[in-house]
Amino acid sequence: MNGELSLNGIYVPTLLVFGIIAALCTMALMRLFNRLGVYRFVAYRALVDVALFVIVFGGVAFLAPQFGFAP
Repeated sequence: MNGELSLNGIYVPTLLVFGIIAALCTMALMRLFNRLGVYRFVAYRALVDVALFVIVFGGVAFLAPQFGFAP
């Protein structure tokens, strides 16, 4: 995997891009969980949010080669 992406000549680390994508997906899932009332069943919402981010980040990194982020 390349360590950087070129956006109009500006090199951006791929982990930063993956983190931004994961953060946006996590925010959407948090809104969905809040609307469905999933947070009523957990004691520590912040811990669930961090764990959800880690899971989504891992999924984004795992699926990255499917979208052309591999050499």
